[in-house]
Amino acid sequence: MQLAPFGSWKSPITADAIVADSIGLNSIVLDGTDIYWLESRPQEAGRSVIVRRDANGQIEDITPPEYNVRNRVHEYGGAAYTVLDGRVYFSNNSDNCLYIQDLRSPDPKLVTQLTHDTKKRYADLTIDTHLNRLICVQQEHDSADFEPLNTIVSINLTQPHHVSTLVGGCDFYAAPRLSPDGTKLAWLSWNHPNLPWDGTNLQMANVSNGYLAAPTSIAGGANETIFQPQWLSDDTLYFVSDRTGWGNLYSWCDGKVTPIYELAAEFSLPQWVFGMSTYALVGKHRIVCTYSQNGVWHLGLINTLSSHFTPLHVPYTDIASVRAVDNLLVCCAASTTQTNEIIAIDLLTESREVLKRSNRVKIDPGYLSIPQSIEFPTTDGKTAYAFYYPPTNRDYQPLLGEKPPLLVKSHGGPTAAASNQLSLKTQYWTSRGFAVVDVNYGGSTGYGKAYQHRLDGKWGIVDVDDCTNAALYLVKQGLADGDRLAISGGSAGGYTTLAALTFGDTFKAGASYYGVSDLIALAKDTHKFESRYLDRLVAPDPDNSPIYRDRSPLYFTDRLSCPIIFFQGLEDKVVPPNQAEMMVDALKAKGIPVEYVTFADEQHGFRQAANIKRALTDEFAFYARIFGFQPAPNS
Repeated sequence: MQLAPFGSWKSPITADAIVADSIGLNSIVLDGTDIYWLESRPQEAGRSVIVRRDANGQIEDITPPEYNVRNRVHEYGGAAYTVLDGRVYFSNNSDNCLYIQDLRSPDPKLVTQLTHDTKKRYADLTIDTHLNRLICVQQEHDSADFEPLNTIVSINLTQPHHVSTLVGGCDFYAAPRLSPDGTKLAWLSWNHPNLPWDGTNLQMANVSNGYLAAPTSIAGGANETIFQPQWLSDDTLYFVSDRTGWGNLYSWCDGKVTPIYELAAEFSLPQWVFGMSTYALVGKHRIVCTYSQNGVWHLGLINTLSSHFTPLHVPYTDIASVRAVDNLLVCCAASTTQTNEIIAIDLLTESREVLKRSNRVKIDPGYLSIPQSIEFPTTDGKTAYAFYYPPTNRDYQPLLGEKPPLLVKSHGGPTAAASNQLSLKTQYWTSRGFAVVDVNYGGSTGYGKAYQHRLDGKWGIVDVDDCTNAALYLVKQGLADGDRLAISGGSAGGYTTLAALTFGDTFKAGASYYGVSDLIALAKDTHKFESRYLDRLVAPDPDNSPIYRDRSPLYFTDRLSCPIIFFQGLEDKVVPPNQAEMMVDALKAKGIPVEYVTFADEQHGFRQAANIKRALTDEFAFYARIFGFQPAPNS
């Protein structure tokens, strides 16, 4: 072992290795014995491709090279495709149109009009085989002067381009789900100022001659969140509700809602994107499900007749996109030592098969930092949570008495959560001699509704306090150098980063990835989905509430005294570039070291390999200059 200062350790986990063979995996769809998923490929300029594994185990790309399977409904998209009987229906990112692709004739054909409908976007596709049509969410952007119009529509497949509105009048819709016999349609809706994790309505209407009768409310409301409605039979609907303070499973039948299994755990996710799935039906009386406790995901089977719960012992701590057919479970899964992968599990034998890995780079375990779940005291006698990663590299040990620099990660959302799944980006830091703490501050999901509501009216306070107290806790434990504390975050995490650097003096440097600096501008400039988000997080009426200005880092740059690096996509519609540019200009005027790195062809979040690599290496080089260590060459 070599003696060397923290931060200067040479690591095989390079930025090139991270992006060279790394893909995103999500959105599993089952079509009989064929398994489909979506791959996001940084090496192809972030293009998303539908991939199929057939019954013989052969894996092939389905999407032709000129197409990119993605939608931007609510800007974040999701559920951009579906499959039935070998026909693929998908949204193409470049023109927002829907296409149908018969695998026997792989050239996609337009379903919606190319010249007229480019201002319309489609998500959450359901196939109505009884009437040969698609049912989906449509978002129409006809005028810059008005909010986009959201509806549930049907698209006739016999006469393509013929679109009819089925449901309208609410601000938002999701999850249109047709009963097996085609006689009932269920869906979710919600209105401003709610977001789908604040309160949603689950409604159902009878279908007659393709049209809907008057809807019936099944569950939900302004303060009850409903997640993933799914039909078991023609008269029984399953869903997740947080009515008890935890997102648990329920059934609706004959007008009656019944709990399926109650547990102090989360069976739901914040619905940032369409098509999320945490459970699947296995026959008539079993549900395979994933649930989160203290930030860690588990897998189990519920017998709905006896309410008996059977844990499934799998080596994964993060599980998503749960689908099942017969006794086969297919899902996305990851662990503290394994990046995300598509896996198939035989529910009878619990045998597992890996179908695709998100990264095939082999890392010696001696370079991997295993996260530790920690609880630490924070403001007002509360407890907060995080995953702590110690610096780890089998080839090095630190100088005697030296404490490592600490990077505090603030996740986005803020209604989201940090995961303990293996992230090579995190290991990039720890294998070079940084400690990392990924904080699930108050407001994070996975710890119950009360913990999530800790952030109500206190965004910029609770999250900042919890990130700061995580750093101070680790310093007190002797696990971090109090003079070399950095904080980094993207989007809402970028706001927490900027607020922590502006309104406190704990951190000595920071990195903001497409982060918010001006809450007033954000409330006025952001897209429809999040346009009233701050009503709950900050206060209603940004024009007349002084809180917005008081918590906006941009107006208090005189309090800043440490360097910041900014990363920004110039096509970002969620957090527009002016949010970063106003802050950068203010810091330059004050003479504080600042760097501004832009990517002309990126939106909210970076999808291209070269940009992901540059952001990671630039952030590391920035801290090296600030904290005064020499990075190892070519590592």
